[in-house]
Formats: sequence, structure tokens, C-alpha cells
Amino acid sequence: MSESVLVVIPTTQAQREEFQAIMPEARFVFADQRDTPPEDPRGFDIILGNVPPASIQASPRLAWMQTSSAGSDAYTRPGVLAPTTLLTCSTGAYGQAVSEHLFASVLAVQKKIELYRDDQRAHVWGDEGAVTSLRGATVLVLGAGDIGSAFARLCQAFGARVVGVRRHPLQPGEPFDRIISLDQVREVLPQADVVVSFLPSTPQTCNLADADFFAAMKPGTIFANGGRGDLVDEDALVEALQSGHLTGAALDVTRTEPLPAESPLWDVPNLLVTPHVAGFYHLQATLDNVVALAQANLRRYAADEPLVNVVVR
Repeated sequence: MSESVLVVIPTTQAQREEFQAIMPEARFVFADQRDTPPEDPRGFDIILGNVPPASIQASPRLAWMQTSSAGSDAYTRPGVLAPTTLLTCSTGAYGQAVSEHLFASVLAVQKKIELYRDDQRAHVWGDEGAVTSLRGATVLVLGAGDIGSAFARLCQAFGARVVGVRRHPLQPGEPFDRIISLDQVREVLPQADVVVSFLPSTPQTCNLADADFFAAMKPGTIFANGGRGDLVDEDALVEALQSGHLTGAALDVTRTEPLPAESPLWDVPNLLVTPHVAGFYHLQATLDNVVALAQANLRRYAADEPLVNVVVR
């Protein structure tokens, strides 16, 4: 019996033919991640792309799933995948897109672009005061993987000193001037001018950015989050911004998405919020990367070779 493969990634006809050429005997079904799969995901041996976790229901048939996202925490929760299912992710596909989005957001906050946008809408020709620069600044990057490294390179190109945070710190090297562990973050916070997070959601990172975290920053620091929303105590962030302790902040992720209409985050003047759009497929290069990673791992799978980006569960 041939294997069945569900590809939940937007693909061109040429790309579909490339997938089929890798496993000629397999039955392929293609769908867009934004659509409901035409068939029950539990009927497939392989899923390439993201489907609703509840639709898998620990299918014993599913041998391998590769997420189209870099994060895979939605699929590592108990009961989503069977113990025998191999899980891989698309780490490496999003470095350019997410780093550029967060870099643009940080620059916008430094130059108070969001305040001038508010002035424009209010028909106010005003002066929002002093701004800051990345030149000579210390930038603390929480999460020194693919995305964090791409962000660090952008900051260094502007003349910043960049400190990276990894679970297991290694010897410092390009693109970081220094690498520290998560346990050392509170010691370094007072030195940072900009703090940016790309951390995944784990028990160790949940609510990491709380009132004490923001209080440890020196006055005038900018905070940005492009990782997971549960990192941040949002009430504490609002207080730090409204009090003036933080100059500004940028969020592409929030604890609840979509962000509820009653959330105070909407109304903080020096906070820039974007609706989790840094990644996905807004940049064509990202989609090309996701497809290429899926095809490369499918070739390995067909050849019975070890897969890359394996998620330890």
C-alpha cells in the first residue's frame, strides 16, 4: 500500500510535480494552510505543513509531520501526536522575514514613527522630541537561533553591540559579541538599550517579561517581542510604558490572538502592535524556504536517511 502525503503549504504546479517526483508511488493531496484540508488529516502517513492540532487526534497512522512554522509547540502538547510520530519543523525558513520586521519595528519606535503616525491622523504638525539610535547601543537578543542571528546582523550593521541568549551558551562568535544563558538575563538587562525576544513558548519563558523584568531595565530602554505572546506580562508592560520607564515597545505577538478589543495594549501611544504578521508567507522568500525544507526532508525520508530539524518531545 502506497503512502499518503498531505501537503498543507501553498504550492505552484511545478512545486507539486517536484513533490510527486520525490515519492512517485505516494498519493499526494495538496491544500493551502488557510483552507480546510479536503480530507481527514488522520488518514495520512505524512503531513507537510500545519493543520489544526485537534484534527490529528494522536493518529496512529501518522508517521511523520513537518510543520510549516519554525515553532512547533502546538504539536508537542500531550495527546496531539502519537508517541511514534516523528515531528520536524521549518527552522531556518523565517530568519530574513521575522528579523527584518522586528528590526523595522525597533527603528520605528526609536524614531517615534508611531507617534508621528498618530499625529498625522489627528492632523497635528508636532514635535515628539528626542530619539535614539542603534549606533553604539547594546542590544540584548533573547533567542540566538536563526531569527535572532539574522536580527543581530542587522543591528551590528548599524553599529550596535549585540548580546545573544541561548539555553546552552557557546563561545561568542559572529554575529554576537557575547553569548549568555537565560539564567544570566537579569544581570545583563540593566546594560541593554534594546531588548528583543524571539524565544519559543516553554515553562521557562512563560511570563519571563514580568514587572521585575521591566524594572531591571534602565530608563529609556526599548522592548520588542517577535517570539511568543505568553513571554510577556502585558499589564506590567503597559505600566512600564505609561510610567515612562520604557521609551517604547513593539509587539508582533500577544498573549491572546487576535488581540481583544478591550485590551489596554491598543491605547498605549508609545507601543507599536502588529498582528503576528512578521512571519507566515508575506515575504515570498519565506514560502520558498518552507517548500525547499519540506522537499529536502521528504527526499531524506524516501531514502530512509535522518531528517533535519527534528523536534525533541
